[in-house]
Amino acid sequence: MADTTEMKAEGLLDEAKGKVKDGFGGLTGDAKLQAEGKFDQLSGMAQQDFADLYDEGETKLEAATAFVQDRPLISLVIATVVGMIVGGLMFGRKSS
Repeated sequence: MADTTEMKAEGLLDEAKGKVKDGFGGLTGDAKLQAEGKFDQLSGMAQQDFADLYDEGETKLEAATAFVQDRPLISLVIATVVGMIVGGLMFGRKSS
């Protein structure tokens, strides 16, 4: 039980941190900071949702499978964002 409480707390913290980054990025016109903020918010919300689905009797793999089955759209968005970040880090942007 303490494990899910800790996961929820971390999710709330990530979501709050994301809101701050998103707001600050919007004020300063920093699109990268704003995007990081939106990612942190989404990550925090997903972490909280995952904690809600996590049951002490389940293994982490079973919990992850249940999360994907119960929230396919959020899972797809997370996978897309992570893929874009990894792709950007691996290949970077080439300026013409």
